[in-house]
Amino acid sequence: MKSLLALLCCAFLCAPLHLSAQSEKAAFPLWATGAPGALGTTDNDVPTLTPFLPETTHPSGTLSSVVVCPGGGYGGLAGHEGKDYALWLNQQGVAAFVLKYRLGSHGYRHPRMLEDAARAVRTVRSRAGEWNLDPARIGIMGSSAGGHLASSLLTHFDAGNPAATDPIDQKSSRPDFGILCYAVISMGPITHQGSKNNLLGKDPSAELVKLMSNELQVTKDTPPTFIWHTWEDKAVKVENALEFATALQRNGVPFDLHIYQNGAHGIGLADKAPFAKTHPWAADLRFWFKSRKLL
Repeated sequence: MKSLLALLCCAFLCAPLHLSAQSEKAAFPLWATGAPGALGTTDNDVPTLTPFLPETTHPSGTLSSVVVCPGGGYGGLAGHEGKDYALWLNQQGVAAFVLKYRLGSHGYRHPRMLEDAARAVRTVRSRAGEWNLDPARIGIMGSSAGGHLASSLLTHFDAGNPAATDPIDQKSSRPDFGILCYAVISMGPITHQGSKNNLLGKDPSAELVKLMSNELQVTKDTPPTFIWHTWEDKAVKVENALEFATALQRNGVPFDLHIYQNGAHGIGLADKAPFAKTHPWAADLRFWFKSRKLL
């Protein structure tokens, strides 16, 4: 009997992992013939998307989706802020696409990272029918420097080029919502210096610093955003979240802002699949998803 109970418990605990693992598809390059401004042809020069599609019986064209930008100071990519987020999103019935974007540690600077994020959203939108997605419910999510990239697209999107020969480029790069996790927002005095150096170089112009200080680029057309940060974060100042939320409020853009006392920088979900003990932000995000009818 004990062995049977153990097997049943194991099956119960492992089931979400099994279903989520089944949903992961092979990564593919964002540009079939090479990314604009590529410095070479190595893996470091090829931005990719990895789809994670939830097990679902929802009607065709109804799924929400999120492009996930892992953090890493624009010098690396943190796996727990990519694949783990994607698996959690799948558990909520949301499709996820983890973005491998180009990095400053490999010689890239702005605007290459933003080009990669924009292309990712355009790609998901152009292939929405293939993946059972609602093309009007595509979000972007990022942590730390990945949060800066996400906030950059939230404030620097475009409507697409109807005359483009590439059908992907005809699509809008505007996300329908954003999720910012202990994000770098500003390139000014409250920035994370390593992220700034990797994105803009050691001596950027004042104009470029202002352009990529995303709290200064919010308009009434910026998408609704869920923002969270922690008081304990010693790497990225909590003022980044506060400044972005203030800019959204000033422009009449809906947002959810959560400042938790506890949680070190880079905490992610604070748990692994099957995600039984996540940081409270995950439950708050699910509540926000429900309130915006994204689930």
